[in-house]
Amino acid sequence: MRSGASEVRREGAGRSLGHMTESQAPRIHRPPIVVLGVQQNDPPFRLVEIAGELAGKAHSVLDVIEIAREVGLDDVDLDDPDVVRWVGGDKFTWTSFWPRNRSHREHRG
Repeated sequence: MRSGASEVRREGAGRSLGHMTESQAPRIHRPPIVVLGVQQNDPPFRLVEIAGELAGKAHSVLDVIEIAREVGLDDVDLDDPDVVRWVGGDKFTWTSFWPRNRSHREHRG
């Protein structure tokens, strides 16, 4: 066995994910507010999830703030990625790029 491989084996001996304490376990951070991508409608909207639960429809950033206030989250910073995750566009994305009469497959860029 090569010496490098034995050194790696010794350093990692006894450590496995099954024996990690809670403080050692890797954590995946999910911001409390998730604003999903634009939904085609008239007018278009974005679904808002708070703490993993559907909280409402937003047509603008003001709606996101209002939905957050309704569940007790005051003064949310919409620019803080630890607070809000924007999916399918940022806080300025409130319309879909695709015209209604064209499918995504027809777009040739």
